[in-house]
Amino acid sequence: MIDTHSHIYLPQFRDDLKDVLDRASESGVKSILMPAIDFDSLARMDELSHPRIEFRKMAGIHPCDVGKSLSGKLAGQDGFEDKLHKLAASPDIIAVGETGLDYYWSDEHVSAQRRSFRQHCSVAKALNKPVVIHNRNSTADMLDIIEDEQDGRLYGVWHCFNGTPEEGRRALDSGLYLGIGGVITFKNAGVDRVVADLPLDKLLLETDAPYLAPVPKRGKRNEPSYMRYTARKLAGVKNAGFDDIDRITTNNAQTLFRLDEAG
Repeated sequence: MIDTHSHIYLPQFRDDLKDVLDRASESGVKSILMPAIDFDSLARMDELSHPRIEFRKMAGIHPCDVGKSLSGKLAGQDGFEDKLHKLAASPDIIAVGETGLDYYWSDEHVSAQRRSFRQHCSVAKALNKPVVIHNRNSTADMLDIIEDEQDGRLYGVWHCFNGTPEEGRRALDSGLYLGIGGVITFKNAGVDRVVADLPLDKLLLETDAPYLAPVPKRGKRNEPSYMRYTARKLAGVKNAGFDDIDRITTNNAQTLFRLDEAG
């Protein structure tokens, strides 16, 4: 299995990181893809190692962190896009993000979030790398921007998908895959019902660790080994075997992120 969205480098794992990674390996996780929150994330990612797990890095600024700077350039401001392009152009960076919009925590910097999101999309297109999208309470604007930026070159993933069937199909039509995490196991979230009607060849497995742990671990710190609960739920939703879900979502991740080509 490939955990396509995990913040395993965050301080929440500092005290027991080896045990967390051992459990991930034992549960069948072979690769962990790490979206950045800010540019300090990359140095922490470089500290990770495990004999049986491959780590892959992304570069970007989370929408809740648009006020943080790279060499004095704030996300959403002039000059930031060039800085991001130079960083994301590195062969060991497999994607641009995470970026996107978040109107839940704050609506004070909406214009800066939108501009930053467009800058990330521009860099992703220029580098022919996928864009990894965070979306919270901002679906209409997020999809509008993706459709506006789509010129045949934009592709990526709507991480932590929790939209309606119509929003899901609109995202797929716009060149996005859908990241399926622990929310699919939440009883009243409704994600399972939506995902049942969406194509399996466009779905990815993820944890968003340390956040959004699936049932039966809901409310606890999430970790990559818990992805097996999400995979089992998805198998039930799709009336498929666990091994089929593992194989298909792994292939989807390899295709989207071009893992066989990445440096």
